[in-house]
Amino acid sequence: MEIDPNSLDPELRNAKFLSIASAALGLMSLCLAIVPICGGIASILGIICGAIAQRADSTRTALAGIIISVFGLVVTLVYTLFLFFFQN
Repeated sequence: MEIDPNSLDPELRNAKFLSIASAALGLMSLCLAIVPICGGIASILGIICGAIAQRADSTRTALAGIIISVFGLVVTLVYTLFLFFFQN
């Protein structure tokens, strides 16, 4: 049974969109970790979107987005420190 997105409450619709956006931004932050500013911005936006979605509607997608985004932020910070200490 498929749910029609137009029949959902606007707040739930936004929460579902933000939870998917959080997961997507978390994956992007992992890919963009080699450019520290881009990876950091993507992961912070992913954490914010996931937190807003989690507050409105507690879903697994929002939680997964938050976890992936935090992991992306850690990878970005580690890579930034690696570049800072080991540059020639």
